[in-house]
Amino acid sequence: MKFLTGAVCALAVTTSAALAGGHANWSSVDDQSSVAFGSVKNDDFGEVHHFTKVTGTVSETGKLEISIDLASVQTNIDIRNERMIEYVFKAAGPTAVISGQIDMESLAALETGDTMISEIEADLSYAGTENTIDAAMLIARLGEDRVLVTTADFIMLSTADLGLTAGIDKLMDLASLDGITRVTPVAVRMVFEK
Repeated sequence: MKFLTGAVCALAVTTSAALAGGHANWSSVDDQSSVAFGSVKNDDFGEVHHFTKVTGTVSETGKLEISIDLASVQTNIDIRNERMIEYVFKAAGPTAVISGQIDMESLAALETGDTMISEIEADLSYAGTENTIDAAMLIARLGEDRVLVTTADFIMLSTADLGLTAGIDKLMDLASLDGITRVTPVAVRMVFEK
């Protein structure tokens, strides 16, 4: 989950940069925005999970803020959703927050239909910790007032960085598993509009 949060953070930062043209407030299109992450159980069974409630804004001065509702985790198994919320995310609080400052002038030249790769850096606040996330993001300007930002490559994150080890251990015990990966690929998709 932590991995996924980091990915969302990176995607949000890149998206805000793409929106640099026209200094106005940008907001995420929530039903088209998502953060997904993968896990592998017992070394040979892979699954994809995601958060269904991811929101973000970019101010006219370039201040970025992305919030991930940790209780919106969707693993496609109800009892597993409940266990992840109870044992992995409960101690972290209801949300993870990504923030950063965007140079709103630097990417103003991106025209409708154009794409670009942008290297971004953002801060992830999670369970009382601050982590810096770096990622390569693909930005596509869909229109004058609409931008798609998605991960150009997977973002690989470790559960130890965000203090999720105990929660993952508990999930393994409850599901009688020999192992769950402690590094996971994360993919982010954000649509912003003004």
